[in-house]
Amino acid sequence: MVEHVSRPEWNEVEEYLSRTLVRGGPGMDAVLESIDAAGMPRIEVAPTAGKLLMLLVQIRGARRVLEIGTLAGFSTIWLARGMPDGGRLTTCEFLPEHAAVAQRNIDAAGLGDRVDIRVGAALDTLATLDGGEPYDFVFIDADKSNNVEYLKRALALTRPGAVIVMDNVIWEGTILDPASDPDAAAIRAALEFMGASPQLEATAIQTAGSKGWDGFAIAVVK
Repeated sequence: MVEHVSRPEWNEVEEYLSRTLVRGGPGMDAVLESIDAAGMPRIEVAPTAGKLLMLLVQIRGARRVLEIGTLAGFSTIWLARGMPDGGRLTTCEFLPEHAAVAQRNIDAAGLGDRVDIRVGAALDTLATLDGGEPYDFVFIDADKSNNVEYLKRALALTRPGAVIVMDNVIWEGTILDPASDPDAAAIRAALEFMGASPQLEATAIQTAGSKGWDGFAIAVVK
């Protein structure tokens, strides 16, 4: 298991950027408090990353968004904030107790009418979405071991021009030594799948902050 280690200066910069640019509002603070109250892991995206997701959804003009990995709904709320009126977001959460916390947070944010939480193994849930209207935007932030399969399902459920974002792709730099950690090996396999896929144009961005040394990949479906 990789230990994610931050540095004081990284946290200070992140807090400054959050105060200055993100301004998520008290509702987002309440989501973080709900995570602690429920004893859930603090693995939600940083506020700066959440705001980025919102902006990417807005830039894409995405009306249909798919999220793999809900947790307490922190990233879900940011994604939903980026959709236009009439937009719909489907989010997949494995644990019912996490989904219940997320539902309360999403409802409190006034977004319950546009978010559909599907409980169960994400690969099972994704199989039930075949044949529906394609998604414009996909955010992958769940168990790393299934990242390649999540990417394959995302490709099957999107249209050309759709955006796919995958979180946690640097993993403290262990992608350079994938034998050191099963998750690192799975992340590296997903990155190599993205780079080799004729259906995707992709890049990745490294980040340093409260979540340690990490980053995300972003791709456009051709």
